[in-house]
Amino acid sequence: MLFRDKLNEIGKKLSPEFDKLFDKIVESQSHDGDLLLVLENGLYNPDVHNWNNLDKKFSPYMIGPSHEGHSSNTHYKFIHIYRTNTIADITHSEYLKELEYTPEKREQIDQMQEIEGQSIQIEMLIYLKIWEADSFIKRFYQICRLLHGEPYDWHFKITESNRDSGATGNRQTLIRKKIRDRFQNDFPIIYKAFKTAYLTQVRNSIAHSKYSTIERNIHLNNYVKKDPASQLHELKFDEWIEMFHNTMIIYNEQIGLFKKIRKMYSEIAKHHNNLIQVRINRKDPEEKTEYCFLKYQQLTPEFGRWSWAKEDNFKNEK
Repeated sequence: MLFRDKLNEIGKKLSPEFDKLFDKIVESQSHDGDLLLVLENGLYNPDVHNWNNLDKKFSPYMIGPSHEGHSSNTHYKFIHIYRTNTIADITHSEYLKELEYTPEKREQIDQMQEIEGQSIQIEMLIYLKIWEADSFIKRFYQICRLLHGEPYDWHFKITESNRDSGATGNRQTLIRKKIRDRFQNDFPIIYKAFKTAYLTQVRNSIAHSKYSTIERNIHLNNYVKKDPASQLHELKFDEWIEMFHNTMIIYNEQIGLFKKIRKMYSEIAKHHNNLIQVRINRKDPEEKTEYCFLKYQQLTPEFGRWSWAKEDNFKNEK
């Protein structure tokens, strides 16, 4: 279950940091269109070279939700239902008070622990839906590149198997090394939230169903004596509450960050003939830098769509 006071406590620390992060990325990005590429999921898709049922050739450098975007939308619906329907009526401290043992409360406490344990198993599924999601990882990876003045990485790819050559890295390495650790110097509060929320051993334990819950403890069955990343024997429910609530706030703040990015570029586009220049660091068919334009179309007061601009849209654009 979720506790509103815990969410508020963590949110009050993280929300201002994500506001600062937005400003810092806008200032640090090495091209003014790079954040737009993060928003619109710029990607390299070599499969287009095998498309033979179309009248014209397509570039392997594309924008759009792709599989990971549609997957993200599907999981968001599940996560949103949980986060809006399982807010406890009491604070976390009040909940702990109700769990204080007295003989006459034994049955009540047993029932509360059973309900809490079942709730945590649902939260474990949500935990994987967030920390395993390609879109969630890719967006934070690209944000960290822009934060450090590096260009948007069109060729980002998550390792899916041992035979996967040329990938950027596996999920746990990307999260810990390419995202979390890159926040440490400039945004230590965000770094600490990631460090609290994401533990590789816990992620692996959940993913492979190698755990059990007894009373208010999660016993992890993947302890490895010689592995420094697998040293936990158990996780108390209250430690899980910290992990999961930090995860939910990080997830929510990423959504809020991209709402700000979307609004910023739609406003800029209105003053530039609805066009924004973007940079493509190509490797296919040769290694070179190319500049193109994305065109913005306002569909409703709240929603717009970006697409590649045709040449006649920007022939007079400087």
